Amino acid sequence: MRDTRESRLLLVLLIAIAFALITVDIRGGEDSPVDGARQAAATVFGPIENGVSGAVDPIGNAVSAIRESGDRHDRLAVLERENAALKAELGSDDRDRSRLRQLDKMLKTAGQGQYGIKGAQVIAIGAAQGFSWTITIDVGAEDGIKRDMTVLNGDGLVGRVTTVGPSTATVLLASDPDFTVGTRMEATDELGFASGQGDRPLRVELLNGKAEVKKGDRLVTFGSQADKPFVPGVPVGVVSRVDPSGGDLTRTLYVTPFVSFSKLDIVGVVVQAPGKDPRDTVLPEKAEPKPTPTVTVTVTPSAPADGQTQPEQ
Repeated sequence: MRDTRESRLLLVLLIAIAFALITVDIRGGEDSPVDGARQAAATVFGPIENGVSGAVDPIGNAVSAIRESGDRHDRLAVLERENAALKAELGSDDRDRSRLRQLDKMLKTAGQGQYGIKGAQVIAIGAAQGFSWTITIDVGAEDGIKRDMTVLNGDGLVGRVTTVGPSTATVLLASDPDFTVGTRMEATDELGFASGQGDRPLRVELLNGKAEVKKGDRLVTFGSQADKPFVPGVPVGVVSRVDPSGGDLTRTLYVTPFVSFSKLDIVGVVVQAPGKDPRDTVLPEKAEPKPTPTVTVTVTPSAPADGQTQPEQ
């Protein structure tokens, strides 16, 4: 519409009519003469409003749901963080308890063998110097550690120190193929040499090819001259298999070590050898075999059938 004098007069007239209708509607109340027109408008535009409302309400509900979902997600994230923190704290407590048990067991072993030890923690496995089975511990020359010292834990022989730094040391594990230690059989005192075979049992060559050995027999370290690199009496392992002698000068055994080399954490370096050989005193007590239960069956004579009598004795 062009902005002319006529258009302006028409606009003023329409505004005046609108105000007049509003005035009449307000004064008329429920009997307003325009009530019918309002109802007619509601009839025409009501379905359209409902349709628009139906189209808009799901969107509003979705926005509200997303907002509430965000709130729930935030709460869930907080709970997850709190749960993770609690798990970490519990895990830390479990680890501390595990280390305490390891330390107690190692101190008991050291006490039984009268070994003077320096406690250490494993801080690395498989040092960079090659493919050897080694660990790095957090004690070194500053702690009195020297090359060729025996390393043990609460279960038995771990290995020997090969390299010493100011605050760390490298330990060659008994499972390494280059590792060899003199051994002595429990009770029979048969001597031999145990060698590592990686993740397989230790291989032991007994000096006596006719030695009587059976599965379950146990070995300890024999000890070295001047107690280096090995002190005597440290538990080595249990015989798991015995090769037939075949008339050889030596006899081959396979020994499962007491120590689990994949689960090392707390270890001790023997800085002072015992005053005398502890012999077999450091070995753990053997488990008593469980008795085989016996079943006694008692036969009870059956009662005579009706009409029958038992024969006279």
